[in-house]
Amino acid sequence: MARGSRKNRKRDKVRTARAPEPDRSSPQSRPPSEGTTKRWIAVASIFAAAIAVGLLWFATSRAPIQLPAVVELAFVGSESCAGCHQAEAKLWRTSQHRHAMDHATAQSVRGDFNGATFDYAGTRSRFFRKDNKFLVETDGPDGKLATFEVKYTFGVEPLQQYLIQFPDGRFQALSIAWDTRPKEQGGQRWFHLYPDSAITSSDPLHWTKLNQNWNFMCAECHSTDVHKGYNADRDRFATTFSEISVGCEACHGAGSRHVTWARGKPAARTADNGLLVRFDERSGVTWSASADTLTPVRSAPAPALRKEVETCGRCHARRGQLSEDWIPGRPLSDTHRVSLLDRQRFHADGQMRDDEETYNYAPFKQSRMFAKGVTCSDCHDPHSATLKASGDGVCSQCHAPAKYESMAHRHHADVSPPPGCPACHMPERRYMVVDRRHDHGFRVPRPDLSVQTGAPNACNDCHRDKPAAWAAHQIEGWFGPERRGHQTWARAFHAAWSEAADAQAQLAAIAESADVPGLVRASALAELPAPVLDLIRQGLSDSDPLVRLGALDRLEGVPADQLWPLASAQLSDPVRGVRIRAAEVLAAMPPARQPPPDRDKFMRAAAEFIVAQKLNADRPDSRTALGDFFRRQANPGAAEAEYRAALRLDPSFAAAAVNLSDLYRQLGRDSDGEKILREALSTSAQAASLHYALGLTLVRQKRSEEALDELRRATSLDPGQMRYAYVYAIGLNGVGRRDDALSVLNQSLRAHPNNLELLSAALSFSREKGDIAAALGYAERLALLRPDDPRLANLIRELRR
Repeated sequence: MARGSRKNRKRDKVRTARAPEPDRSSPQSRPPSEGTTKRWIAVASIFAAAIAVGLLWFATSRAPIQLPAVVELAFVGSESCAGCHQAEAKLWRTSQHRHAMDHATAQSVRGDFNGATFDYAGTRSRFFRKDNKFLVETDGPDGKLATFEVKYTFGVEPLQQYLIQFPDGRFQALSIAWDTRPKEQGGQRWFHLYPDSAITSSDPLHWTKLNQNWNFMCAECHSTDVHKGYNADRDRFATTFSEISVGCEACHGAGSRHVTWARGKPAARTADNGLLVRFDERSGVTWSASADTLTPVRSAPAPALRKEVETCGRCHARRGQLSEDWIPGRPLSDTHRVSLLDRQRFHADGQMRDDEETYNYAPFKQSRMFAKGVTCSDCHDPHSATLKASGDGVCSQCHAPAKYESMAHRHHADVSPPPGCPACHMPERRYMVVDRRHDHGFRVPRPDLSVQTGAPNACNDCHRDKPAAWAAHQIEGWFGPERRGHQTWARAFHAAWSEAADAQAQLAAIAESADVPGLVRASALAELPAPVLDLIRQGLSDSDPLVRLGALDRLEGVPADQLWPLASAQLSDPVRGVRIRAAEVLAAMPPARQPPPDRDKFMRAAAEFIVAQKLNADRPDSRTALGDFFRRQANPGAAEAEYRAALRLDPSFAAAAVNLSDLYRQLGRDSDGEKILREALSTSAQAASLHYALGLTLVRQKRSEEALDELRRATSLDPGQMRYAYVYAIGLNGVGRRDDALSVLNQSLRAHPNNLELLSAALSFSREKGDIAAALGYAERLALLRPDDPRLANLIRELRR
């Protein structure tokens, strides 16, 4: 369902929601015609030939790309499938997939629209009915009360949202939702998705704003065969889909060829039944318990490409969409950019943070279950989307109850009933206030890691009155002092995120370990404090496209001359997402300096990158990414146009304003840069990055006092950002305020105790001040981080004398 995390609301490409069937009386959302529903699948070589001729055209045109057809396919609808697959259709009709969205009718609407009211952030919203329509009176885009018609229901359990159509083809998800749970469970009430905030019309999370937009945020995953149809010139949507909900073809792909095959004479049927994917990775596979340990063993090795997981991951992963040409069973990275593990969204052990929606693609791909060959339909019926057995029965399909249901394993003899498998191995998190979701990392409880890294653990989910150290002691008493497990990377990521001296070595060991999941190795590569070229080369040749993407991410900032020999091979990678990222990383290399055999490859991959950003031209982050690309390509006019387009979409989008200001710096137009930043600050006064960029602009204009004031505000607004504090301290020292500079450095060092720049500056300023004792202290701290630096060793000897 549609919502945005306040912390990441400007960065996240996709969040889930439920999807509306278009109003058939509305031209901008009318269901697609016969011709519109026919989709084309292009072979890579033909696609490459089609785009190689037109990079310049792609850079300037907003028209959607038209690709030549190889095989004609059409979406036929789930009822066409039901004729033959009656048992599957019966299960599907009861599923939440089938009822993800519906027209607002007396049968579909669960909420109280009988004059009910709800108070939030100074606004009283009223829900009522009139002329067989469901209406809500609430605050509109201008903050004033207005009446809106609910066109569609969105979701079924445990909550239901409501979609409202705007004249420009947008559908927006109302942030006041109905709790559909029984009253005895706290349900049957209206509630706000941000109960601890006060979201008003000026906030980017308001229900009328970009981050609650169905066309981008929700539609792909909650309807079938969605085409967003955004017109950037008119800033309008004409979104279409072939089926209102998550139908058969949402997972199996367009079914016209299969229907034609099925309707043919049996004697004429070929082995190719026309399906785009065969979900056969479980065919003939059994699980059995080993005789000695009772550990489940798969009868056949897991396939390299897990078609079910990649297909389900399309909607159950945190990711951004690169293309609408999705084909089931292909690597997800072909059409989507999957989020790697980072400190904003994940804990160091790979668990998702509590204020993030629980997308289970990333947790599952970190699990031992995935590594051993478990796939989605081992546990879930793919058509009803329910578990294959109740309670612990789904686990005991493979795990011997004699071993895992014993008190020797559970250690909770005094608890009745004893905790089930999910309580310890699939800790529950709440999303959207009432939606309980289980983590699919299938982790061994590790309270010892909570002590070391701050990550949550299943033990303290129940024992909230006890510290993690207590839980770790209990675990040690039960299972001994040594903790083993599949997920071994928490300390490495914690070291990186806390700037520990050995972070580089720990991450490198994770990145090159064959026993670590590909998603984690990719994340370790991307998080390396400094690039290790041998490791990056190894990553770029890995069979997992996520690892190749992580290696490309770490090449950001490497000089262009070094980049090309490393990354140019990925311009023709078989996975589109890798090609696109390679083009983005290599964009700064001028065509004249590109090896002639690579120029066409770069042009084709660059065109794919541009098309991917134009697909999301309704989003300021995509317009900014395109501006960055043109800027690297030494095309300042196109870059400026994209940055300005991003700011038209969202005047508070700080990244666009900062990057446009920096472009003006390069062009010698600092006064224009200052103007852009001040305009952005007028709508986003709390954005630390805007104050920081403005401070640097004022420094270049030699307006020192104004600059220091902006740098001070940036540091105050985001004290965790080391760079702001460092530059502010340098500025203070530059105007003779050395004590203030040291105070700023020391405050930042509390959060970043191992930061080389902060320590070096503090050492330098202390020596200038004549405080030898303080300087020696900083030098000794630096020596722990740089033990092989002879100059630092000499300095310490000098200070000690």
